Amino acid sequence: MAETKHQSFQFKQFTVFQDRCAMKVGTDGVLLGAWASGGTLPETGAPRRILDIGTGTGLIALMMAQRFPDAWIDAIEIEHEAAEQASENVAASPFADRIQVMEVSLQEYVGQVVAQADGFCRYDAIVSNPPYFVNSLKNPDVQRMTARHTDTLSFRQLMQGVSRLLADEGVFSVILPTSGQVEFESEAVISGFSKVCDVQVKTKENKTAKRCMISFSRQVPTVVLREEICMMEADNQRSLWYGELTKDFYL
Repeated sequence: MAETKHQSFQFKQFTVFQDRCAMKVGTDGVLLGAWASGGTLPETGAPRRILDIGTGTGLIALMMAQRFPDAWIDAIEIEHEAAEQASENVAASPFADRIQVMEVSLQEYVGQVVAQADGFCRYDAIVSNPPYFVNSLKNPDVQRMTARHTDTLSFRQLMQGVSRLLADEGVFSVILPTSGQVEFESEAVISGFSKVCDVQVKTKENKTAKRCMISFSRQVPTVVLREEICMMEADNQRSLWYGELTKDFYL
């Protein structure tokens, strides 16, 4: 699914309005929201606290709330219009009492949390569809540039923030272009994380993978789960994997 230009996107249990957001509902957000681990390590169980970094429209936070009915979700967003619209999308959803949207950068949020000292309980799961363009031509649309480029949140800053906020047994899940995977995984290792799961996503069987979904943990796994999947069949219908992954969300 390409990014839609529609003013809103209807899912089974909620609607995402997006006319004020630079980054619209798209494949990456849907994939991550449907796949992201709430704690794949056996000892973690279902998450009770989840953080969505760079929530945009609020899509991933809403999907995590639907998947994990006992979880509280904090969603942070640096861009003002997006944060306001995400708040409105959450307020109109069935999960309004379990999601809090905050207009704040990750760096500022970490500072706020650290100031709480012993009063802060770290997150069981953190998810992010982060900015990913590094040293590339900037988009003249300032909102879209902020959402897509690493200038305001580098891979290193993201991993450092996750390191401060994730519980010892927690899992951090991210979706990235495959072109940035090596650099991102290097930053994860520097921050003390091990890769738990690596899914290479292809649009069709005859294509190369252009995006990847990765989960990290402080715990070193016995085996790293590796998978290569296709989203679409040759006839442009959703693959069995993609259909099963998103069946609770797409109409």
